[in-house]
Amino acid sequence: MKFDKYVAAGNDFILINGLKEYIEDYNKLALKACNRHFGIGADGMMVCYNSNIADIKMLYYNSDGSQGEMCGNGIRAFAKYIYDYGIVKNRDISIETLAGIKYITMEVDGLGKVNMIKVNMGNPIFHGREIPVGIDKENIIEETIVIEEKSYKFSALKIGVPHVVIFVNDIKEININDLGKKIEIHPLFPRKTNVNFVEIIDCDNINVYTWERGAGRTLGCGTGSCASVVIGNLLHKLNRKVYVNTEGGKLVVELKDDYKIFMLGSATHIARGEIY
Repeated sequence: MKFDKYVAAGNDFILINGLKEYIEDYNKLALKACNRHFGIGADGMMVCYNSNIADIKMLYYNSDGSQGEMCGNGIRAFAKYIYDYGIVKNRDISIETLAGIKYITMEVDGLGKVNMIKVNMGNPIFHGREIPVGIDKENIIEETIVIEEKSYKFSALKIGVPHVVIFVNDIKEININDLGKKIEIHPLFPRKTNVNFVEIIDCDNINVYTWERGAGRTLGCGTGSCASVVIGNLLHKLNRKVYVNTEGGKLVVELKDDYKIFMLGSATHIARGEIY
C-alpha cells in the first residue's frame, strides 16, 4: 500500500489514497502504521474517499486505532496532499468529515506549491451535553476538576472533537503527560477529551501544550489551538486574532462573528513510500 507522510505544526500524519487503495480494517492499519517502533510512525492517519456532498471525504484515525471526527492540523495536511496529487485541483475546496463539511482555501505560489492553508473551522459547541461533559450547563466555563486532591479550573467546548482548556502561569509546574492522561479519561468526559494547557504571553500571543485523545502527547493540535483562543477570548484574556505557538509550529487563529473560527497554517510533505 502506497502512503505519504506530512507534518503540520508538529503533528505528523500518514496519508492514503482510498480511491486507489482499499482494505477492510483501517483502524487496525492505523494502529500498526502509526507505531513509531514497528510502523511508519505518526500522530494519526487519513484516508480520502469520494463524497456525495463535498469535493472529497476525509476519514481520520488516531494512532491508537480509534476513529476521530476531525483533526485541525490534519485537515491542512490532507488539503495539501489532495492538491499535490491532483485529486482535487481547485484552491477553494470543501472536505466532508465526521464533524461536518469544512471549507478550505489554499495559497499557492508561482511554482504551484501550496504555501499556506486557511480552514473555516465553523462554530464551537459549548453546551455540556453536546461536547459531551457530565455537567448540564449551557456553557462549561471555569469549572473545577479535582485530580489527586488538587483542583484545576477548566473550560470545555467542542470544535469537531471535545476539548478542555486550562490556563497556566508556568507550564514547567505542570506534568503535561500525567495530568493530560488523567483528565482525558476522567468520568466527567464520557467520550474522553483532548486537553490543552495554555500560557498567555499577551493578548495576541499564546503557547499551547497538548495531550490528545487517542494519540497522547503531541507537538501540536489545530482544533486545540482554536479551542484555546475561543475560551481565552470568552474570558477576556485574548483578542479575536491570536498567534499560537505550539511545541511543533505556529498557527494563526481568528474569530469572526458568532465565534466562527478561521485557522491559518502550513503543511509539509516529508516522505512517500510503501507499507507492507
